[in-house]
Amino acid sequence: MFRWIKEIVGILLIASVTACGGGDDDDHPRNVVQVAQNDARFSILAEAIQTAGLTDTLTGPGPFTVLAPTNDAFSALLAELGVTKDQLFGNRALLTAVLKYHVVSGNVPSSQVPLGKAITPVGGGFFKVDKPGADLVVTDGRNRTSRIVLIDVAASNGVIHAIDKVLLPADKNVVQTAAANPDFSILVEAVTSAGLADTLSAPGPFTVFAPTNAAFAALLNELGLTKDQLLADKALLTKVLAYHVVPALVLKAEVPVNTPIKTVEGETFEVSSTLTVADRRGRKANITATDILASNGVIHVIDKVLLPAP
Repeated sequence: MFRWIKEIVGILLIASVTACGGGDDDDHPRNVVQVAQNDARFSILAEAIQTAGLTDTLTGPGPFTVLAPTNDAFSALLAELGVTKDQLFGNRALLTAVLKYHVVSGNVPSSQVPLGKAITPVGGGFFKVDKPGADLVVTDGRNRTSRIVLIDVAASNGVIHAIDKVLLPADKNVVQTAAANPDFSILVEAVTSAGLADTLSAPGPFTVFAPTNAAFAALLNELGLTKDQLLADKALLTKVLAYHVVPALVLKAEVPVNTPIKTVEGETFEVSSTLTVADRRGRKANITATDILASNGVIHVIDKVLLPAP
């Protein structure tokens, strides 16, 4: 009697596991591509991966961390770019670059995301992730933001975090990024007059502490010069501008506090914990905005032009 009951219970347990799919999933867990293919929220992403010819790569051993845009995220991107899905998928080079920008080598669960630091995806460039509130927020190379809406979806070769906006790699360097902001018009004019535009358009990376137009106006008043006089003194102008550039990628979270930071000009300045910059003449500027990303670096906005030692 008891033996018969045990056999019946065993059969029921086996049937239960098989019905849940547990046996196959445990023996053959899905990779990141299969996870996307089997989740209706990621159907456009799965189609994009196949169209770009990245299936074999992303089914490899990895591990990979994939920031996976939802279908709604792709729909929003098409509206933003003013293209159809067929047009986006028809530009294979662009599609591949965009998809690779969403993939990071290694298995990075949400608890280990390096907040505020530059993260380099497999396709090159960089983005950053912050946590201003309850959600993790990604800032891409074009300074667009996307929320991570689902975390830590496990796969056999990595992990997936779902995002609500498709990320785009940077399409402007630091000079072009400054030129696109009217508040940096004098800075861009000064960079051009000093012949530094080509240098600052190079791969870098550069960190630029960028004075606003108001900061330049205050400097002219301080020095008793007109803008034309300042721009005409190329030696002084070059020295001052080079003093605002650090030859490295230094996001806000990575700024060394109360430590001399060496500039392209050769001299140093220091940044306090309150984001105040002290130059070589003891003058102080406030960093009023941080982490404006560009293809070859990052811009931090300051409200006073820095001056090297006399």
